[in-house]
Order: sequence, then structure tokens, then C-alpha cells
Amino acid sequence: MTENTTDNSGHDTAAAWTSGEPTSEGDAVGTEVEVAAVAVDTAPPPLPEVVESETEAVEADGEIEGEIEKPEISPYDRPGDWFVVHTYAGHEKQVESNLKSRIESMNMENDIFEIVIPMEDVVEFKAGKKKVVPKKIFPGYLLVRMYLNDDSWMCVRHTPGVTGFVSSGTKPIPLSRREVERILQVKPDKKIRPRLEWEVGQTVRVMGGPFADFDGTIAEINVDQSRLKVLVNIFGRETPVELGFDDVMKV
Repeated sequence: MTENTTDNSGHDTAAAWTSGEPTSEGDAVGTEVEVAAVAVDTAPPPLPEVVESETEAVEADGEIEGEIEKPEISPYDRPGDWFVVHTYAGHEKQVESNLKSRIESMNMENDIFEIVIPMEDVVEFKAGKKKVVPKKIFPGYLLVRMYLNDDSWMCVRHTPGVTGFVSSGTKPIPLSRREVERILQVKPDKKIRPRLEWEVGQTVRVMGGPFADFDGTIAEINVDQSRLKVLVNIFGRETPVELGFDDVMKV
């Protein structure tokens, strides 16, 4: 049996609690807090936050995360000027070594900075195999980056194997930006493509077969098949002959 009690305001407290109705303003606040607590306890767990990692974001964009490559500084913008030095042909490496020794012994490191033998990749075909080999662009010449003064001039000019500077008159003339970047093959947006040993219009000599020792002119080059079309003079007429890269030699 339930005992009914009535507060001073005339409300039936037991009935109010039984029905879930607040008996006073304080009871109303308590009820709201209790209901909120029940709602929190019964609410579904929050969905895990989807955080896109930097790696995923980068992969989505098709890029690889990392440092942005800075464009290479042109060799022309390095300290000093570039000068062309003439040497005995075939002695470029020895002259380079001699000059480096003189720079060190004469304490010229603050005036002479760099020595370059201009090279390029050339595709050669030997025994039916393609091989890329480095070759000198200008045999008998070096490029030297330096501040030109009496001491640096004397250091370079009197190096064994050096025959002189390339100049107009008596004073060496530095190379222009265009010349430096062309010779040193500065191509920031392109890969350097190897140059073939053979060129259209080049005169070659047939090394074997029925046309051995005949001279001819290269008309076409088929790199994929390692074949040349050579115009050979036969009975006063130019006749196209298909030959392999190994069947001819430079004249």
C-alpha cells in the first residue's frame, strides 16, 4: 500500500515521482539531467573520424611526397667565366691532371674553379650489340671556369700540354651563356638523348661482302634493326645497298 504525502504546495509528491512528472523546479532540473544521462548512455557510439593521411592524399593526386626538386643552376651562373683552352689532341686527361696539380701548388683555388672535358653519349654498334659510350665533343680542348687575371692566366697557359687560350687577338674571350649551356648540354626539361655514331650524309666504306672497299653515302638509318641504307657508286650510278652497322667504317 502506497502512502500519499503532500508537500506544502499541495502537490502529490508520490504521484509525481510515479508518473515521472517533476514536483518542483529543482526536481525538473534533476529529471532533465537524469534523462540526458540515459540518452548519452544509450546513444550509438560515434563513427570513427576518417582522417586522410598525407601519404594517401599525395597518392590520390598522383604525386610522391617529398622535397620539391629545385631547378639546377646553370653552369654559366657559377662564379667566374668559362674559357676554352687548347691542348694537344689525345692529351686532354693528362692536361686536366697537370692543371689541377698546378692550381693546388700555386694556391689558385680562389681564382680557378673548374675544369671540364666536354663529353657526350654516343651509341655504337659492335658485334651486333648496341653500346652507349662517352666521347669527347671537342677533341683537343678543355673548358676552364676561372677569374681571368695575370696569375690565373699564367697558371693555365704554362701548364704542360696547353698550347693556348682560344681568343680573339691576345686576350682570351669568355664563352657566352648560350655557348656554355649548349656545350655542357643544359636541358632542364628534356633528357639528353645519345647521339648515333652514324649520320645521314656521312661517307663510309663497306668492309665486307660483294661491295667490300666501296665508298658510299648513308641515306637512311634504321636504329631498331641496326641497318643502314648506303648509296654506293656502282658503274657510275648510285645504288642503294642495305648494310648492318658493323658492315661499314668511317672514311
